[in-house]
This record gives sequence, structure tokens and C-alpha cells, in this order.
Amino acid sequence: MSATQAAQGADAAPQFSRRTFLTVFCALVMAMFLAALDQTIVATALPTIAGDLGGVNHLSWVVTSYMLAATAATPLWGKLGDLYGRKRMFLTVIAIFLVGSALSGLSANIGQLIAFRAFQGLGAGGLMAIAMAIIAEMVPPRERGRWQGYAQSCFVIAGVVGPLIGGAFVDQLSWHWIFYINLPIGFVAALLVVSVLRLPFRPNKHRLDYLGSALLSGAIVAVLLISVWAGDQYSWGSVEIIGLIAAAVVLLGLFVLQERRVDEPVVPLTLFKDSTILVATVGLFLTAAALFVATVYTPLFLQVVNGATATESGLMLVPMMIATVVTLTISGKVVSATGRYKFFPVSGLVVMAAGLFLLSTLDTGSATWLTSVYLVIFGLGFGLVSQVLIVAVQNAVDMRQLGVATAAANFFRSLGGAMGVTIFGAVLNSGLRHWIPREVDGAVLQEKGAQGVLRDPETIRGLPDAVREGVGTALANSLQSVYLLAMVIALAGAVVALFLKELPLRSAPGPQKK
Repeated sequence: MSATQAAQGADAAPQFSRRTFLTVFCALVMAMFLAALDQTIVATALPTIAGDLGGVNHLSWVVTSYMLAATAATPLWGKLGDLYGRKRMFLTVIAIFLVGSALSGLSANIGQLIAFRAFQGLGAGGLMAIAMAIIAEMVPPRERGRWQGYAQSCFVIAGVVGPLIGGAFVDQLSWHWIFYINLPIGFVAALLVVSVLRLPFRPNKHRLDYLGSALLSGAIVAVLLISVWAGDQYSWGSVEIIGLIAAAVVLLGLFVLQERRVDEPVVPLTLFKDSTILVATVGLFLTAAALFVATVYTPLFLQVVNGATATESGLMLVPMMIATVVTLTISGKVVSATGRYKFFPVSGLVVMAAGLFLLSTLDTGSATWLTSVYLVIFGLGFGLVSQVLIVAVQNAVDMRQLGVATAAANFFRSLGGAMGVTIFGAVLNSGLRHWIPREVDGAVLQEKGAQGVLRDPETIRGLPDAVREGVGTALANSLQSVYLLAMVIALAGAVVALFLKELPLRSAPGPQKK
């Protein structure tokens, strides 16, 4: 079987041999594996990293800095791929990602790690967007459900092995190695792309919207800082928060004005006049926000409340990832066979919400296996959502906007994840401030301080039984609010998905007829 790269107008569609196509496809999947691995491999290691370099209260920033940079960079990389060629940009983002990985592994303090993770995120923002755009360019929309299902199945494999590798490195070697593991994989992926991928590209004169990129990045930073600081470090009525709100509103307004007047906008606002794209991107935002509760905060629950090691908490996430792979693969095949896709995001988000509600019922007396069962339910739902919404976006645009549309979809998915991590982190910290004084003996708190008893899982396991149980109860109670908030977000996503317009999937490349 051969695959066809979509062309616009009268351009001929080049043919790929099966061997060439599969080689390119594997290289793209390896690159997506990198981006996925660096989110999931840190999940089980985060409590140890945060404890080693600065405390549990910094846990969300190790994730947020990465996702903030990835989110802000995603639309720009998608546009650069359209303007300068996706192969060139693909190799660029791999190089940035690998340099960031090496520097993150060399970090000696929390400030360095957060900064290097942000640099790493600049590359990660392009990996998924450009890789998925190349796949979409090589196959027609009717076949994308199947091939992107395969791609994201391999992507989710990183979710299976990531927590295990991260936990094993923390327990047996050092957390620094969770970043070094990216280097050989990235080198092989880059080598395959250089040697095999051939995509025709006709350079043309253009101007890149640097001002629009800067305005969008500034607005995102302001919004995320509000979600982290408001009600925590600063009150909602403080000068700092009011100033950030004003800055976010002004920057977003200026961004909209800028995008309307330039010829080459970073995010063409006309895309969102299409209801399919608007609904799908909002759905991706809400889905990603709910996802990171399970992948970031459940390992913390397992290690602190259940006393699991990093490796054991990684094993507890495996059933969820396997469930995700199963439903993701099945949904991709069904979409390719039938051309129907609306059912999957609606039902998937409802199932995710059910899993999150069940997770909110966990407490210090809950069996560890029960956590895995609830995670499986969550994973079954998640596998039905993300890939299908990406296909819906790509099917709604012509090939000239494929890269920027894919990047816009991934931008909202990344933004949802970043917002989710920061908001849930703020909710968790607020809950801990409420519950720790009520569950932990006052004399111990006075001696060690809240950060002393929450430093990292190893420290917590070494506390006296009564203190350890109090810390576990406080964390479990705090996480209940986090899971319930995520459940509400997932249900909101299901309501949004009800408005998804189900366009016929094209069986050949070209602009969609609406």
C-alpha cells in the first residue's frame, strides 16, 4: 500500500513506497514518543525532584514551565512549517528539544530545572504539531483516523513505559536520567527524517508575525500566573493579580487586532469561524486539562497516601495507559471505516468524568488496586477523545492551512494541559494549607514547618506513624477537591462536544466542501 501526500490545486501528489512511508511514519512516531515520554516519565519522579530541589509546593512548576513554553510555541511552529517547510522545522524542534533535555538533566537547583524545562518545551511545542501535520499531508482525511490512531497508540505507549522508567530511574539511579533518555531516541528519529523524508516544498515570499507571537505568549504567561498566584500567594484583590488580569486582557485584545491586520497571522482567526474547528479546539482544551489530574497528581497520592515507591506508582498507571491504547485504536479504525466521529468525544468525556468522580472517593483506607480500576475507567474514556477531535479539525480545512490548523488544535490542547496543571496545583496547595494544620500535630508543624513534613515521599515515609497518617489524610482530602473540579471540566467538555458538526470525512486530499 502506498500513501499520498496531499497537494493543493493542480500539484501532483507524490507517491511513497510502502517501505518509505512506514520508515517516515516510524520516525514521526518516535518524535511524538519523545514529547509524550517527557510528560509521563516525570510523573512518578516529580515528588522526588521537587523534594530534592525545593519542596512539593514547586511540583507544578516543573510541569508548568515545560507546558507553558510548548503552548506558546505551538502556533508559531505550525506556521513556520507551512512557510519554510515541515521537514526543516521538524529537525529544528528535535534539536531544541534534545538540547533542553540535556540541560534539564544537568540542573543543580529548581531554578535551573524550571528554566531548562521551558527551553525544552519550546521544541516540544513543535514536535506533535509538525509530526501530525506531516502525517496528515501524507494521507487523505478518510485514512487519517487509522494512521493517526496508530501514531497516537505508539504515542500512548510512552504513557505506559514513561512512569515505569521514571520510577525505576528515581529508585535505582537518579532523576537526572529521565531527561538523558531522550537523547538516543531523538538522534535516531532525526537521522531517519534526514535520510528518508522527501516532501516537495516551494519557497515563497512571506512575513512571519513575530509581534503576534510575542503578544500571544505574554497573554498566556499572564493567565497562567493568575491561575498559580491568585488566592495563594496573592489575594484576588491585590495589585499584582489585578495588574495581571489587566495585562492579560490588553495583550489578548492587541493580539486579536494584530492577527486581523497581518497577511501571515500566527493563528488565523478565520479558522474559528468554522464551528467544527471551534468546538473541537475547545473540546481538546478541556480534555487536556482533565487528563493531567490523573497523570501528575495520582502518582503523588499513591506515593504519599499508599506509601508506594516511584516504581510502584508507575506500575499503577500502566492499566490506564493500556486502556487508552485500546479505545484509541478501536475509535481510529471505526472512524476510518464509517466516517462517523461525533459519538466518540461525547461518550469519552462522560466516561472520563465518571473515572474522575470515582478517583475523588479515594481516601487513606482505599486499596491500591482500586486506584488502578478507577484509572482504567478514566483511560477508556480518554482514548475515545483526543485523536478524533484532531481528525475533525484537519478534515475541516484545506491543505494550505493544514499545518496551522493542526498547530492551533495542539495549541489549545497544550494550553488546556498547562492551565489544568497550574489550576489544580493551586487548588491542591490551598487544600493542603487547610488540612495540614487540622491533621498534623501542632508541635510537629512548629518544629518542622509545613514544608518540612511535605518535602518529598521519602521524608514523609520516615515520619512517625501518627504524623505520616495525618499528612496522608490531608493530601487525600485535598486531592478530592482536585478530582471533582476535573470531573466538572470533563463534563463541560462533553456538553461542548454535543455541538460538534459531523462533516463527511474526505477520501482524498483537498479542501473540504461544506
